[in-house]
Amino acid sequence: MSDLSRRPPDAAVGIEMPHESAALHVTGAAMYTDDLVVRTRDCLHAHPVQAPHAHARVTALRAAPALDVPGVVHVLTAADVPGRNDAGVRDDEPLFPTEVMFHGHAVCWVLAESPEAARLGAAAVEVDYEPLPAVLRVTEAIAAESFQGARPTVERGDVERGLASSAHVFSGVTETAGQEHFYLETQCSLAHVDEAGQVFVQSSTQHPTETQEVVAHVLGLRDHHVTVQSLRMGGAFGGKEMQPHGYAAIAALGAVVTGRPVRVRLTRTQDLTMTGKRHGFHTAWRVGFDTDGRLRALDATLTSDGGWSLDLSEPVLARALCHVDNAYWIPDVRLHGRIARTHKASSTAFRGFGGPQGMMVIEDILGRCAPLLGVDPTELRRRNFYTEGQATPYGQVVRHPERLGLVWDQVLANGRVAERRAEITAFNAAHPHAKRGLAVTPVKFGIAFNFKAFNQAGALVHVYKDGSVLINHGGTEMGQGLHTKMLQAAATTLGVPLARVRLAPTRTDKVPNTSATAASSGADLNGAAVKHACEQIRARLDELAARRELGWEDLVREAYLGRVQLWAAGFYRTEGLEWDPARMQGHPFKYFAYGAAAAEVEVDGFTGAYRTRRVDIVHDVGDSLSPLVDLGQIEGGFVQGAGWLTLEDLRWDESDGPARGRLATQAASTYKLPSLGELPEAFHVSLLRGAHEDGVVYGSKAVGEPPLMLALSVREAIRAAVAAFGHEGGVVELPSPATPEAVFWAIERARLGSATGQAVPAGTGVD
Repeated sequence: MSDLSRRPPDAAVGIEMPHESAALHVTGAAMYTDDLVVRTRDCLHAHPVQAPHAHARVTALRAAPALDVPGVVHVLTAADVPGRNDAGVRDDEPLFPTEVMFHGHAVCWVLAESPEAARLGAAAVEVDYEPLPAVLRVTEAIAAESFQGARPTVERGDVERGLASSAHVFSGVTETAGQEHFYLETQCSLAHVDEAGQVFVQSSTQHPTETQEVVAHVLGLRDHHVTVQSLRMGGAFGGKEMQPHGYAAIAALGAVVTGRPVRVRLTRTQDLTMTGKRHGFHTAWRVGFDTDGRLRALDATLTSDGGWSLDLSEPVLARALCHVDNAYWIPDVRLHGRIARTHKASSTAFRGFGGPQGMMVIEDILGRCAPLLGVDPTELRRRNFYTEGQATPYGQVVRHPERLGLVWDQVLANGRVAERRAEITAFNAAHPHAKRGLAVTPVKFGIAFNFKAFNQAGALVHVYKDGSVLINHGGTEMGQGLHTKMLQAAATTLGVPLARVRLAPTRTDKVPNTSATAASSGADLNGAAVKHACEQIRARLDELAARRELGWEDLVREAYLGRVQLWAAGFYRTEGLEWDPARMQGHPFKYFAYGAAAAEVEVDGFTGAYRTRRVDIVHDVGDSLSPLVDLGQIEGGFVQGAGWLTLEDLRWDESDGPARGRLATQAASTYKLPSLGELPEAFHVSLLRGAHEDGVVYGSKAVGEPPLMLALSVREAIRAAVAAFGHEGGVVELPSPATPEAVFWAIERARLGSATGQAVPAGTGVD
């Protein structure tokens, strides 16, 4: 394979072009999994029977009454499963459970001629339950010692000695809430069995290969009997990495049992109540600083809310532990991790995959400790940045740490931060009932999968006799623009116009053994695989072209007549990765993506309501493959992060009655999402220039997840505005999410002059 990062002149990569399906999206012509149902004859519709308890034992299930409902064809239960009754990859997620583990858990599925008949049939199924105690909060799980999975530790140096030698030691607790994915397209699968006995599943999934594997093991088949296609997704954000597998298995099982196509599509309320969220985290910490405000030591225990099963909780926790440092050098570190088992839907992947929760710990610490140290928060952050030659707590040397300084300085300049601070001070002095705050925060995010085997990709590229090109690759399109970048990469490598290249839907019978489109690695992995396939074809054509000068179409025609192979399979694996999950040490990331954001907010002292007045971002995407796509990802990721930190408030019924554990925020009317009103009034995004990255496809960097963490600047700006209502040097603690109600009570505490997070003696433990 040639130099991955070298970019030829007149390349298609780097061109500002719209998303390849943009016109289809805005006109409604784009096809999604559920749109295929109208083209499917004799399709049955599935509806779940959901348990009304957070934790209970199923003592009896009577399906017969459902079969009396007109239109009901079958009720799927565990008795129908010819293979393994499990919807996951760890044998801890029964597809048809005998023990209900969260409110809304599906105990069986009704298949009927219409969605309404299926719904009525599900209502007719009779189930007897024996209610059991339910654990809902992480703090309850900690008290009950309710944990699951591994308990990893990242450690460097001597934390106790580091704390003892620190001039200032503080302790506290940082909590982050979960977040609902709220993708526009809910979980959906459509399955049928063809005349050869192949089970064909259309699924809205980020990981078609894993969906294929789960369907196969439920049906008791080998993988080659199952084909999964992901046409495109109407959003995913990690929520379709692991969680679609069970719904695909229900559709496939129903198709095998009935001999008819089966469709599973969750309603919005079902999707909200049955699927997992971002992991909430509870972190108890102690931190030490020297006399100059430099970090000396950090001791923290991170406990994630895993929900009822492991799902992806272990790799999420690992990534959180690897991102607690964010952009900062900490000599002595000890980070413990553990996963709480609670009676809620299993928490799962969400954009950032634990990184945001890890970064939140150190950013919250710096925001709370800055006034106690008497140092401006912006200066405190900058003072602790990584420098050349320093390594992370897990042992990876930080390459290009100077880019942290570059993005930081550019944000300060672009945002006129120094001048605006003076303006904010003047505004706050003149307005007793409204205050403004400004904060700057950095991001250092590692790119690669924690699981080494996932860092590989394949592609299949065809050049037809007329010179047209068809690409198949293992990545999935969820609106993030991956297919757009793959078209640009192929056109660049082959040296043909973009109009000659088309992309086929992702299918497991075209490119096998694919990794999930996740970890921000979709373009890195699949782009390199596409490039490898195209390079093989180009090399064969160049050999022919060396003998005579021909245009592209004539060259391809001559190649065909000369029996030159015009298709190729490409493969890529990320080199240089080493990771010991037992020791939590090694080199797990290919590189780091850097960014910085300056956010200004204004807070109303009577209500706690706030508006984001201005945001300036500078982000390192290397040499962008597709600048417009990358800008959209940065803007969207930032807004989604701000929603997580300030608006999106998941609530469960915590009463001791029968509704305990029921998700209360199960609709758009009760779960607040960012809208146009929450967008920054002025939003300036710049890509770091001259940021070529060696060893990655055309010098580019991943952009899907890192921008989300830039939204920490909004939370820190709110902290600064709240502090302005109180006495100088006061400490402001904000819950997460920092909703207007929470901000109002923080203002009240600031006005009263109460402060928490006081210094504690070195070596003192944290409850």
